[in-house]
Amino acid sequence: MRIPLAREGYPFILLSMVPVVFTLFLGQRLLPLGFFALSSFVIWFFRDPERVIPHEAGRIVSPADGRIIKVEKTREDRLLKGEAIRVSIFMNVFNVHVNRAPYGGMVKRILYNPGRFISANLDKASLENEQNSILMEADGGRLFVVTQIAGLIARRIVCGVREGADVKTGDRIGMIRFGSRLDVYLPVSARVKVKVGEKVKAGSSVIACWS
Repeated sequence: MRIPLAREGYPFILLSMVPVVFTLFLGQRLLPLGFFALSSFVIWFFRDPERVIPHEAGRIVSPADGRIIKVEKTREDRLLKGEAIRVSIFMNVFNVHVNRAPYGGMVKRILYNPGRFISANLDKASLENEQNSILMEADGGRLFVVTQIAGLIARRIVCGVREGADVKTGDRIGMIRFGSRLDVYLPVSARVKVKVGEKVKAGSSVIACWS
């Protein structure tokens, strides 16, 4: 059976256990409890539960757990180079942080920008923060972009796919450590099924459909 933890978290989990073992070795009583609580939070943060993926044709799922903070028509000039519908999902530190593909297709291009660390719920975060954009081509030649954006305390974006890879709807494509945001850029013809304030789950919540 698969362990429901993201492998990207293993080094952090092991590191968080070192103070627990060390203070126990020194004969401490209270300190190990504090360090154990911290270690438990790290393990919980890197949880990676299985999800029921919708298989109906044309369903676009959320790439992240969190809350919808923006649904708008905008421009995506780096990869799509044109108008698009942007759906932004904010993940706090209590959400599952494993990211999933909104729809199946081929990874056409990956564009990484080291950037800054501004609070991920602010508009300028999508322009200035550390981020990783994945351009994908779905059936029928439909192009869409998934952008992982680091937050105020996040310091590492993990991309789990490569250019040329074929992924299915709901496949794991990476994660962002410790608070972040996901932007999905869809063709203007897509029909959005969510609104600002809604909570969604990666891989299982439908956020839009192809026209």
